[in-house]
Amino acid sequence: MIVAIAGGHGQIALLLEKELTARGHEAIALVRNPDHVADVEKHGARAEVIDLEHTTVEALSAAIAGADAVVFAAGAGASSGAARKETVDRGAAVLLADAAVAAEVGRYVMVSSMGADAADPDSDDVFQVYLRAKGAADADLMARDELAWTIVRPGRLTDDEAKDRVEVAPSVGRGEIPRADVAAVLAELLGTGAAVGRCSRSCPAASRWRTPWRHCAREPGKPCSRSHSHPSHSRP
Repeated sequence: MIVAIAGGHGQIALLLEKELTARGHEAIALVRNPDHVADVEKHGARAEVIDLEHTTVEALSAAIAGADAVVFAAGAGASSGAARKETVDRGAAVLLADAAVAAEVGRYVMVSSMGADAADPDSDDVFQVYLRAKGAADADLMARDELAWTIVRPGRLTDDEAKDRVEVAPSVGRGEIPRADVAAVLAELLGTGAAVGRCSRSCPAASRWRTPWRHCAREPGKPCSRSHSHPSHSRP
């Protein structure tokens, strides 16, 4: 399987590239900065230099041509202003979906954010602007019949080591999750084709890929599921 990853030099993306390579897949890292090419190559990916804020559907579809799936893991970054939340967190995600359709890439996995469906519509706070942008990108993707999509909405991300324990449930509270566990969830979704047409909130559980996860992936009628990690459990 060939997977093109937007935001290919991001922390989750680098972990995902390593995870996919270890599983025998090929990763294409879409990066804006040519200086990042060496980094993504160290993680096993092939780099394509393209600026998602200043490109076209045609150019992006050419960059992902031949891929079996795309992952949107790009982000404007915490230090950016409201304008870039719109151009990256919403605009680039929508552009990737347009390019995936044009390139006949059927699978799209979105890295979103917990709270993207509950942003304050009137607030000028930059974080609320970010959540609204993520929510708008999610809504655009969910409306597309041409793509087999999955949306993952992690809780607060940490750089802790992977807990290797993920549970999916209809509802979870807010919490933390290591980026390494998010990358593992993404790799599992891509490798198995699970949870198409579903929105999962991830936040480390009693066992990794336990029955609720697999169950949930097979029940497309349910509106939204959440994956939650409980840090108190030890690694198996």
